Amino acid sequence: MIPTEFEYLRPRSMEEALGLLAQHGPEAKLLAGGHSLLPLMKLRLAAPKYLIDLGGLEQLSYVRDDGPEIAIGAMTPHAEVESSELIRRCCPLLAEAAAEIGDVQVRNRGTMGGSLAHADPGADYPAAILALEAKIKVRSREGERTIEAASFFLDLLTTALQPREIILEVRVARDRERSGAAYVKLHQPASGFAIVGTAARLMLDPKGNCETARIGVTGVGAKAYRAEAVEKALAGKRLTAALLAKASAMAAEGVEPLSDLHASAAYRLAMAEVITKRALEKALDRARGGRR
Repeated sequence: MIPTEFEYLRPRSMEEALGLLAQHGPEAKLLAGGHSLLPLMKLRLAAPKYLIDLGGLEQLSYVRDDGPEIAIGAMTPHAEVESSELIRRCCPLLAEAAAEIGDVQVRNRGTMGGSLAHADPGADYPAAILALEAKIKVRSREGERTIEAASFFLDLLTTALQPREIILEVRVARDRERSGAAYVKLHQPASGFAIVGTAARLMLDPKGNCETARIGVTGVGAKAYRAEAVEKALAGKRLTAALLAKASAMAAEGVEPLSDLHASAAYRLAMAEVITKRALEKALDRARGGRR
């Protein structure tokens, strides 16, 4: 199929983009990389009358050292997040998640902001964003605001973004000493989306015990979520193999699992435990100085 008829608009400034979005309201859609929206338009599951292409806003494509945080522009391609020396050195979890997205073509064209705004239940970034407790900076004509990652993903393909807001950047903290993180994923073979994906970030105290744990999970439910039961089970404890296994069994606690042609609900629940355990083991090894 081909999309329904639409008017293509390509603003050259943020002010122009916000003006067009305010002018056309719910009849408009923002186009970032296009790998999420265009397939929906071809299937006529989305039929905007106005398509506002953000590709001309080069000022939104950057990776910047901002002291205690790293700032990533919303139009930064996945491939740049994956290969950025700054991100790989100071926040490798984000680079690891970016490397798992789709294929080379998708990573070259898709953008961080576009992926987060679309909020696909099998997308990779949400798990990492949640584990990193990232901040998402957005803007409308009324001003700017910052949304905490924990409050950003609301439901299937639904976020805390208001209709006239555009994502500007994502901010993540640098890794601390005695910390380790990992993203482990069970791929859907055709699309590359996550049947289950877990981002685990562990911070150890000077004695080697778990000071804090942050676990983001994607692919299991209608939205990405923090596995808070796992986090609580690990906090303040000596991280033994038995404890990691016990905590991982809680990875989908309180979540209604998806069931589709790729995986049943029961399979997703089982794999959530397996994938979370693998992510925790890898994160712990890295926190202890390993290179696994």
